[in-house]
Amino acid sequence: MNVRKGDTVQVMAGKDRGKTGRVLRVDPKDDRAIVEGVNYVKRHTRAGGQQQQQGGIIEKEAPVHLSNLMVVCGKCGKPVRTRVRTLADGAKVRACANCNEAVGAR
Repeated sequence: MNVRKGDTVQVMAGKDRGKTGRVLRVDPKDDRAIVEGVNYVKRHTRAGGQQQQQGGIIEKEAPVHLSNLMVVCGKCGKPVRTRVRTLADGAKVRACANCNEAVGAR
């Protein structure tokens, strides 16, 4: 899986194609991620509950399949494929396939 929480990604397919956003949550079991500002859906909620929450129509982000996302390289600024690169100290990092720069802060 090449997408992690906190990564900047670009949507490659679907109604939000071309939009970029930060990954808020990843669900590896379903191969889906929630991206900030992408794939908004309207959820009709009923009023009530312990805190007497207000009912109505709420807009929130829905999950996007990982196959429709590409990580944006910080150096290139373009959506790229990632490779695994081993550093001198033996640590493995994700690297941009184009410029070989480390992608994502870990």
